[in-house]
Amino acid sequence: MASLKGKDILHGNQFSKKDVEAIMKVASAFEKELKKKGSFSLLKGKLLATLFFEPSTRTRLSFEAAMQRLGGGVISMGSVESSSVAKGETLVDTTRTVSQYADVIVLRHPRTWSAREAADATPVPVINAGDGAGQHPTQALLDVYTISKELGTLKNLTVSLVGDLKHGRTVHALVEVLSLFRAKLYFVSPGLLRMPEEITANLKEKGIKIIETEDMMEAANASDLVYMTRVQKERFADLSEYERVKGSLIIDGGFLKSLKKKITILHPFPRVDEIHPDVDTYPGAAYFRQIRNGVFIRMALLAMIFGKR
Repeated sequence: MASLKGKDILHGNQFSKKDVEAIMKVASAFEKELKKKGSFSLLKGKLLATLFFEPSTRTRLSFEAAMQRLGGGVISMGSVESSSVAKGETLVDTTRTVSQYADVIVLRHPRTWSAREAADATPVPVINAGDGAGQHPTQALLDVYTISKELGTLKNLTVSLVGDLKHGRTVHALVEVLSLFRAKLYFVSPGLLRMPEEITANLKEKGIKIIETEDMMEAANASDLVYMTRVQKERFADLSEYERVKGSLIIDGGFLKSLKKKITILHPFPRVDEIHPDVDTYPGAAYFRQIRNGVFIRMALLAMIFGKR
């Protein structure tokens, strides 16, 4: 990908190492400049549309904040119930309609590959903000940006990904980007929530070292960073299976005291019970800094999509 200008952002595997480094460089510049200016006029006259068919706090608000910081405007579909989707309108017709009003669309939808379907149907760039249990590429970019800031490098890292790896679109995208930097990966989950085999097989084909385990202490002691995720109740067809695995992997003060080393902890949020609030004061608890980094990464992506950086 020589340039992001006019491009869709759909999947973690669409980026090269050079792409990721370029995006992080632009994000870092925006982070520094925001402290001085507070806002820009780079995207004055441009409109971003947020189409969220699933709940969101951080992704939606950070995209809207990013666009407004860049001087652009935001329009929103509002709730699904208040839109024509409630009347049976298809995703294709909704996105084609919105593309008549906006210059870029940020889409979250419960169906895997829905972002690709929308991108193929519309003339304006589409950014995947989560397609069911599929992908969340902009989260992966803000995650590696955070890792680079917190640890000072992306090279030769060992990372534990913990929790719902089966349904976790954040980890599905993140491993694609981490593989560019040859990270060693621990996949820590109950057997019911293992990383999908096609993802694991693809990473192994690339020569990425993977260890699958249910022992979070072992993995954490071997890692530079632990990336926690919640068990996603809404993805379970059988709630009895959810009850079996919820609360099975938790970081709390006692867990941290038992560790043999200091670690960095990330989480894409929302959290339920997998990170106890008493962890929030731990120096390595970087998840609120991670949340803030979402604005800088999404500013970088929007500016680059419009050819402004």
